[in-house]
Order: sequence, then structure tokens, then C-alpha cells
Amino acid sequence: MTIEQPASSWKEYELIDSGDFEKLERFGQYVMIRPEPKALWDKSLSDKEWLSAAHTKFTPGAGFGKAGKEDSGSWTMLHKMQEQWAVSYNTANSDAPNFKLRLGLTSFKHVGVFPEQAPNWDYIYRNVKEIVTQQSAPPKVLNLFAYTGAASLAAKCAGADVTHLDSVKQVVTWARGNMELSGMDNIRWIIEDAFKFVKREIRRGNQYQGLILDPPAYGHGTDGEKWKLDECLYEMLTCCAQLLSPKDSFMVLNLYSNGYSAVLADTIVRSAFGRNFVSLDYGELVLRDRFDKALPLSVFSRLRR
Repeated sequence: MTIEQPASSWKEYELIDSGDFEKLERFGQYVMIRPEPKALWDKSLSDKEWLSAAHTKFTPGAGFGKAGKEDSGSWTMLHKMQEQWAVSYNTANSDAPNFKLRLGLTSFKHVGVFPEQAPNWDYIYRNVKEIVTQQSAPPKVLNLFAYTGAASLAAKCAGADVTHLDSVKQVVTWARGNMELSGMDNIRWIIEDAFKFVKREIRRGNQYQGLILDPPAYGHGTDGEKWKLDECLYEMLTCCAQLLSPKDSFMVLNLYSNGYSAVLADTIVRSAFGRNFVSLDYGELVLRDRFDKALPLSVFSRLRR
């Protein structure tokens, strides 16, 4: 089991401080305060220092914590800032991707990127680059529950033929804008229920050399299909095991749901994919603030065939 965090050479993001169920973060030139249920400890800086540094603060609404409205609320402006801006993902590591993302203030506390995912982006980039050197055709990569597309861009700039799927039209449009902002093209965009698409691809006999899954705890497909992580994850993974090419391929699973451990992620992947793998690693993705407090945010399992 490993604990991973974004490279310190990525200067566009910083977790400045965390505690009292909040986090103080910098995305590019702007600093914000957002709720963080996992920040159980005390803040290292004073409330006055937080408010002085932050451009905006997210305040949970009446539905905060309820199913379907877990992250709803509103932003309070503390200092002048734009509601949309761009950041670059670039590090000193030559084995890492380089792309740009448009960020914005949404009514669900999110801004368009989950920075703790940077180690997964690097993993995707390295594996696609390795596969590219072994074959003439670009490897096919499918990104499910793909949100605004950072993982899709990581695969694309390494030379993959990328299919990006999400059931929400607005975030697919956002992802397309990120592709254009990054100077890329030819990503395939799919707005559909992930389960329905995967099952259809199996019937068609299609396979991919890269699979990326970042499923939510709850969700709905384009036709109202219900997704509940506890009930659907294992079947989804057994289907993905059929979609993943048996050689020179990889799979990345990321889980945010509270109560899901890295050991659980490892066990469920081993059970779904069997023994047909070259390597399988698992662990936690964290953000570390200036005071060396590690904030655990998700667990992952990454398999290579």
C-alpha cells in the first residue's frame, strides 16, 4: 500500500492549511475556503489569516449532507476574483502530462478539478507512453465517469485514442473546452450511462488498453438509470475485466466514498479481474498542507496487464 500526493513541482495548486472541517486552497492565483469533512484536526493558521488570504468561501446550503445535495451551497466573495480562470498542470517530471484546465465556481463546492488525482494522471501518462512504444496503433483508452476530463487529457497527450464518457452534458462540454484550451483534439465524447455503454461494448466485442473509473457514490444515467456504488461497483468491474485487453493494458480505479478503504479497493479489483495481471498496486491519495498535515481524500487500485 502506498500513500501518494501531487508533486511539489506543480506550482498551480497548493493546500495551504486544513482543519475544523475546512480546507484553505490555492488554485492558480486564487485562494478559497471549502468544507472538508475529513479535516478533523485544528487549523494551524487563525481564522483571521484564513479570511485575509481567501478570495472566496463556500457556505453549505440547507440541503448540505443530504443525498443528491451533499455539496450544495453558495460562494461568498471576500476579495475580487474572476468566476472562471485557467490553471496548467505541468511539473518538472518528464514522465508527467502537460495540459490546461478551466476552473469555475459551481453551486456544488467543486471548481472543475480534483488536485489529489495528479498521481493518477501521471500513472496514466506513463503507461500510455510505454504502450505507444510497443505498437504502431494508438492505444484505446476509455474514461468512465470522466467529469471535466483531466485524466482524458493525460491519456491523450501521451498518444492515446481516448473515449470520454459522462452522463452529464454540462461537464462533457466543460471537458471539451479543456481539450481545446490544451491545444488537443479528436477525443471521442459520449454522454450516456456508463453501465449501459460498457455492456454494449462487451456485446460488440470491443476492448481497450486503458480503463479509468472514478465512480460517484450515487448518480443517474441519461435516461434516469440509477447508480449506487455499493450495489453496482463489483458488477461494473467484472464487466470492465472483459473490456480490458489481456496484454499491454492498464486500469485505474479511484473511490471517494467515505468508508471505502484502500484494502477494499484492492480486494474488489483482485476478485473482479482475477490473476491476469502483471502488477497491482493500491493506496490512498492525499493532499499535504504547509504544516505537514496529510488530508486523505480518496483510495485507488491500479492494475497492469
